[in-house]
Amino acid sequence: MGHEIRPDYNQMMMFPPCIEDWVGPDHPARFIRDLVDSLDLEALGFRMPATDVGRPGYAADLLLMVWLYGYFSKIRSTRMLEKACRETMGLIWLTGMKVPDHNVLWRFLDANRRAISQVFKQSVKVALKCKMVGMAVHAMDGTKIRSCSSWDKMVKAEGLEKMQERLDRSVGDFMTEVERQEQEGMGEYKLPSGMHSALRRKGKIARALQELEGSEGERVHHCEPEARVMKNRRTLDLSYNGQAVADKESGIIVAAEVVNDASDNGQLVPMLDLVKENLGATARENLADGGYYSGSQIGLAEERGYEVLVNAPSSESSASRSSKTEVYHTNQFVYDEGRDCCICPHGMELPYLTTKVRGRNKNAFRVYRCRNHRSCPYRSRCTKSKQGREVEISVHREAIERQRAKRLDGANKRLLRQRKAIIEPVFAWIKHHMGFTRWTARGLEGVRAQWALICTTINLKKLYRRWKTGGVQLAAR
Repeated sequence: MGHEIRPDYNQMMMFPPCIEDWVGPDHPARFIRDLVDSLDLEALGFRMPATDVGRPGYAADLLLMVWLYGYFSKIRSTRMLEKACRETMGLIWLTGMKVPDHNVLWRFLDANRRAISQVFKQSVKVALKCKMVGMAVHAMDGTKIRSCSSWDKMVKAEGLEKMQERLDRSVGDFMTEVERQEQEGMGEYKLPSGMHSALRRKGKIARALQELEGSEGERVHHCEPEARVMKNRRTLDLSYNGQAVADKESGIIVAAEVVNDASDNGQLVPMLDLVKENLGATARENLADGGYYSGSQIGLAEERGYEVLVNAPSSESSASRSSKTEVYHTNQFVYDEGRDCCICPHGMELPYLTTKVRGRNKNAFRVYRCRNHRSCPYRSRCTKSKQGREVEISVHREAIERQRAKRLDGANKRLLRQRKAIIEPVFAWIKHHMGFTRWTARGLEGVRAQWALICTTINLKKLYRRWKTGGVQLAAR
């Protein structure tokens, strides 16, 4: 009978164990430690613990390593992170068996939301230094991710006002009791715990009402007023819109942001601004789908020297089909730049009237109106307006025309078809491989910090593969 290997629970070690030997040289925990050691956390804005009395606080680098390794290993819950610090060898090694509890982990993340975004930017800079970011082609897109709160409890302004009235009565009852206790000389009277929670709820409702006034929506969630109802595949969910720009060659995310606008229409230039901030310049070509198409954005991108290639919006293709069959379609009116007027299909001039600005993107249009509409024999077929036919020409008409001509080029058509293969795998990795389909933080600032952690993780996984082969050098400060 062969000898069976069994554990000897009474075995003793001759020499004490050394923590440094507990993980291998290629373990991701070592990569995370090298990365954090190379960062100047104080310069990035992290709050450094400074306690002269009481129990010492956990170091910022230790807590950051826990969060980065947790996301690297698909552990995003504070309680699960605390448990992993006791059971997972990578985290045991990183923390040196100094286990922070879930409250410490949450307070660190909550206090350093903006600094977390700086860590993402550092991951981009490390990738650029290691020549993992090409400046030839970048692609951008957005993805809708459900909020922490459910839209089932969204209410209208009337509902919020009723909740506010009930809380006002509750707070009033508390204050009456406080005054009675003071008048009867019963000593110092502390506010009951219910009073604190009522005041917090009252503050949330006030912020929700303020947010509702500034938005176009009819309903809002009092715990998460910044979230918006968005179409997510086949369903409508209370969501935020995660934006990302990825490099064609490596898939490194070079810019990341979260907005509460369901449309990508106004995000083209802001995302390119972030790319320039992170890399110092934008790519030679930047691809985007039709959701980013906006006259003002295309014009602004051209003014700032950004090379963009944007798919035609669905409205443009439908307008093109209509213009071929409709005699009085807007596209049948010819703009004469020299005389600053539009020429109708029958040769009549439409002089300039005024300039209109509308939409969230502040799209500006020059309006041209027919002055001969009363005597025009084709008026009934051309327009139903009593004031005469109007034609709007974008102030960015020339930039839009250049964009259309650029899109018709054969090489650019092939390049646009590659857009999905560049950016969509990033979102597939986040949602399916990492299982991130819902925010666990509340509020726009909170989800931005979480998105920065997610995008940092994507970059770190790519950097880790290069680090194992010696292609990434992370010098300690």
